[in-house]
Amino acid sequence: MLNKKEITEVFINSKLEGNYNFLEEDLIKLANAFVEKAAPKIAQAERTECIKFVNSLNTVVGEALRDKRGKICII
Repeated sequence: MLNKKEITEVFINSKLEGNYNFLEEDLIKLANAFVEKAAPKIAQAERTECIKFVNSLNTVVGEALRDKRGKICII
């Protein structure tokens, strides 16, 4: 999860249109909800890239890694 400083920094730098005055607690809840929702997709994308890289070095090991960790990865 993100800490309060990281959340505030992202919010300030996001250049939203309008003047939003979120309560600090709500902003933290919202940011962490986005992180929690995105984390599995980010992890899957990272696994896919890892499998592609390993496959480019050694196809046998790449296939074994895909079979073990990336059933839904498409190389």
